[in-house]
Amino acid sequence: MNFEGLDPGLAEYAPAMHSALDPVLDAHLNPSLLQNVELDPEGVALEALPVQESVHIMEGVYSELHSVVAEVGVPVSVSHFDLHEEMLWVGSHGGHATSFFGPALERYSSFQVNGSDDIRQIQSLENGILFLTKNNLKYMARGGLIIFDYLLDESEDMHSLLLTDSSTLLVGGLQNHILEIDLNTVQETQKYAVETPGVTIMRQTNRFFFCGHTSGKVSLRDLRTFKVEHEFDAFSGSLSDFDVHGNLLAACGFSSRLTGLACDRFLKVYDLRMMRAITPLQVHVDPAFLRFIPTYTSRLAIISQSGQCQFCEPTGLANPADIFHVNPVGPLLMTFDVSASKQALAFGDSEGCVHLWTDSPEPSFNPYSRETEFALPCLVDSLPPLDWSQDLLPLSLIPVPLTTDTLLSDWPAANSAPAPRRAPPVDAEILRTMKKVGFIGYAPNPRTRLRNQIPYRLKESDSEFDSFSQVTESPIGREEEPHLHMVSKKYRKVTIKYSKLGLEDFDFKHYNKTLFAGLEPHIPNAYCNCMIQVLYFLEPVRCLIQNHLCQKEFCLACELGFLFHMLDLSRGDPCQGSNFLRAFRTIPEASALGLILADSDEASGKGNLARLIQRWNRFILTQLHQDMQELEVPQAYRGAGGSSFCSSGDSVIGQLFSCEMENCSLCRCGSETVRASSTLLFTLSYPEGSNSDKTGKNCDFAQVLKRSICLEQNTQAWCDNCEKYQPTIQTRNIRHLPDILVINCEVNSLKEADFWRVQAEVAFKMAIKKRGGEISKNKEFALADWKELGSPEGMLMCPSIEELKNVWLPFSIRMKMTKNKGLDVCNWTDGDEMQWGPARAEEEHGVYVYDLMATVVHILDSRTGGSLVAHIKVGETYHQRKEGVTHQQWYLFNDFLIEPIDKHEAVQFDMNWKVPAILYYIKRNLNSKYNLNIKNPIEASVLLAEASLARKQRKTHTTFIPLMLNEMPQVGDLVGLDAEFVTLNEEEAELRSDGTKSTIKPSQMSVARITCVRGQGPNEGIPFIDDYISTQEQVVDYLTQYSGIKPGDLDAKISSKHLTTLKSTYLKLRFLIDIGVKFVGHGLQKDFRVINLMVPKDQVLDTVYLFHMPRKRMISLRFLAWYFLDLKIQGETHDSIEDARTALQLYRKYLELSKNGTEPESFHKVLKGLYEKGRKMDWKVPEPEGQTSPKSAAVFSSVLAL
Repeated sequence: MNFEGLDPGLAEYAPAMHSALDPVLDAHLNPSLLQNVELDPEGVALEALPVQESVHIMEGVYSELHSVVAEVGVPVSVSHFDLHEEMLWVGSHGGHATSFFGPALERYSSFQVNGSDDIRQIQSLENGILFLTKNNLKYMARGGLIIFDYLLDESEDMHSLLLTDSSTLLVGGLQNHILEIDLNTVQETQKYAVETPGVTIMRQTNRFFFCGHTSGKVSLRDLRTFKVEHEFDAFSGSLSDFDVHGNLLAACGFSSRLTGLACDRFLKVYDLRMMRAITPLQVHVDPAFLRFIPTYTSRLAIISQSGQCQFCEPTGLANPADIFHVNPVGPLLMTFDVSASKQALAFGDSEGCVHLWTDSPEPSFNPYSRETEFALPCLVDSLPPLDWSQDLLPLSLIPVPLTTDTLLSDWPAANSAPAPRRAPPVDAEILRTMKKVGFIGYAPNPRTRLRNQIPYRLKESDSEFDSFSQVTESPIGREEEPHLHMVSKKYRKVTIKYSKLGLEDFDFKHYNKTLFAGLEPHIPNAYCNCMIQVLYFLEPVRCLIQNHLCQKEFCLACELGFLFHMLDLSRGDPCQGSNFLRAFRTIPEASALGLILADSDEASGKGNLARLIQRWNRFILTQLHQDMQELEVPQAYRGAGGSSFCSSGDSVIGQLFSCEMENCSLCRCGSETVRASSTLLFTLSYPEGSNSDKTGKNCDFAQVLKRSICLEQNTQAWCDNCEKYQPTIQTRNIRHLPDILVINCEVNSLKEADFWRVQAEVAFKMAIKKRGGEISKNKEFALADWKELGSPEGMLMCPSIEELKNVWLPFSIRMKMTKNKGLDVCNWTDGDEMQWGPARAEEEHGVYVYDLMATVVHILDSRTGGSLVAHIKVGETYHQRKEGVTHQQWYLFNDFLIEPIDKHEAVQFDMNWKVPAILYYIKRNLNSKYNLNIKNPIEASVLLAEASLARKQRKTHTTFIPLMLNEMPQVGDLVGLDAEFVTLNEEEAELRSDGTKSTIKPSQMSVARITCVRGQGPNEGIPFIDDYISTQEQVVDYLTQYSGIKPGDLDAKISSKHLTTLKSTYLKLRFLIDIGVKFVGHGLQKDFRVINLMVPKDQVLDTVYLFHMPRKRMISLRFLAWYFLDLKIQGETHDSIEDARTALQLYRKYLELSKNGTEPESFHKVLKGLYEKGRKMDWKVPEPEGQTSPKSAAVFSSVLAL
């Protein structure tokens, strides 16, 4: 429908954002609407407008049957009777769609179609409903699920659509073309040019397409070529509506008058056989809508905006007696539609009300409607009785009512304990007859149970289940009491205690007295903190990652490089890997591998952390390998001799970690197949039956490692010679050893844990015997015996007895490649080096010595659910940069707890609470082979203009001017900065018994807008960065009152802001930090923390601290601006541009009042006056009609005197 020339009162109905599904009261609501409407306690009208029960419907005469409220106070923009089901669809000016079922107009579904534009046409299909808005076509199921969302060009202004067949759609609007869209492929297939622009109405018969134009013309077009066959110039002003039936076309519209457009009371009627006009039909109402309602005759229904309706024959005379009145709640009727059966008429008015008129008491909307699907009703009364004695009876048959009250079974945690049903053990017969092929076991089905059915077992016997599950993730037998094994304090899970000031008063220095940076654990999936530290302290990896930069939005190598840069800058303050973990959560492979933990699982320790970190270790190496393959090798990674560090097509990560192998498969027919492959890490494979030998058979770690690397197994494989699957012997030979040897320990069960425990005991006995002592089986050592064995007289520089306990892992291993492609592995000690000579000299002969660099261990603690820590041997270069000394030292990294330890503690594993997970060995003198310089990959081009991600962003909406090449910042330049945030996860807190609140987990924030303002020059105060950050994560609170961010601002489909990725804006800020600018802002500490940036303290000028007295409260930017600058800011909401400019002005004021910091005493008096005024005003800025500016107050006289 064309709205030009309609009632001027329509102008007050501006489209609004209606994000809620439920209707809301509007400011334009007519009070008469509320007379018969019951409001819920929140004041929202949800019930339909009832009609009097005494209304009598006369057969054959249209009368009002029902009226309902679609959306209170929001005009109805379109109505449509469903062509497949007994439903009426209504669209509003707020972009909301509502459906009603049957003649009783029972509400069926209600959902938001568009956040800002009105719905202009609705078309029902078999599987869903098409909704047309200004530049968007959306296909949705009748329940509200989106089937497809087709975004048209931003310049389009669509008004009409026409379904030509089941899969083809024509869409027209105010532009000079009509689009043809294929609904199967959801693609534009044709674009037909239109000589007369402005197609607002389209109809179709078996002869023509009919297009109604805003100019008042109706064009007839060919069905195949869409060329104009004929054209009727119906009205001189504009076309309001037209309809076609048989050989007749009737149209209503507006004519041009001296005073403007006037509604024409003559309907234009055309004969399509002779293609000419016949006698116009004069009617007694102002026609706005018309439809043919052919029943026994071809009568017309003519509707006016005021609610008058007249029926007449198109070739006869209109009778005033045929006029009836629709009583709209609002002043205007906005839409009109006729059902396919012609038994029902629907009217929508400007107050959001829908009126249904019918010609019978029980009308049907369609001649043959299919059955409508409803939500399943409650089946409590019809359910059969449940037999509790049946083990296989599914408990899900018990219906649970939907209620908001607390259930009887919802016991508090203090009175209950989780008792999950554990999986029953595998049948002993299956285990006895099983044959292993590789890592897969095959056994015949003993048929002792029904197929795919496991009965519930409400009572468990101890003998039925693996004792490995006694403690969460703990390989401990049930014969031991796990809570008796005390976990050392420094190995326990550390948590941050939050106060009302957040992290500001938490003493991190108590946990970390070094200058190395810890990592905070409260972020989701921060279980990998220990592995991030391991990768950081691998010097070649750190340099490689920090030299890497690519264009991918979510690149783990880039984010890891940013995090490593923060760890470099930190001087003992903890960092957080929020941006890295944010990118980690977006990688599909991470989710597929089960590496993304839910918050509840991570907090309770339900996830198997040992297996999880080993999977993560394999994933991160593979992901970094793939990321590095896409770029050329950085210049920092050229060998000392000038040769390239990696081969063509490979990555530096591959050269550091990859081990080249030959997999040989030998069939019993003698045929041998050799295939080359590579792996980034190895998994320990333990000897078969190792747990059964309790006598303590010695097995060196080197032997187990060799067995795991040169793996030999019997398996079924395809033989090309035999042309069938045959038993084959598969062996693995090493062609090239890696520079960094990574080992997953796979201690995931009691069997492997016992193997480590037994081997540690055997190694301990051998070490004691080697030192001249004996170990009695029946008695313990006396204290004097221990002291004698550990005394320096026995052996020079020997470890003490305590240091020999629980040790099986060697600090160094020696590997030698033999001529017949074999591999010799042995434990290596300092004494061996004195005997055989330096390892560097033997590398020429294929002999390599690997030193232990890191161990990642799983701490078993039933109280906290366990945690992961790392022992890392920190090299000389790290100590040189941080502390200015040159030495090596082992450290314990437990999130933000960092403590130096003795080297023997790194290889001591008490299997009752400390279980090894990952080992890192590096080649001796590895760092000396490479040039480890870091070149900053971030260039000044990141500050230049860039395109916005938002599809609706216009140049006129731009709020900033990018820097020109001659404006590039220099060292010491001032930059005003402010950031706004949204909430991703709400804060978790508990209320103590004394009424105080304790924060368990802070709210998780995400940066939504970052603004940087020029701090000097001719354009001072003009922003050069004003980026809205696109987010793919669910936002629970936009904090609009404090951030100014509204729903839709961060959505690329509907946002009109300058939208960028977080990585793009992060690079801009990193460049500014690296170049040495000084940031001026208010509360920058929190801003940088959420953005995940580490900024040197001498580059931060925070007005919250400049205008602060010790042991006094922090003062808001709004109050400071009012007091010192006489500015009223942050009225209804916050604006980051305004806040950044105000902070810059306050800094200038600070320099003025303190004489550039040379007169602290005089400035102290100013601060005293500020705090006195603040206490009097209760720190609130007065309203405009309230108190005068502080410049006129007596307390401000000291400021003026300065």
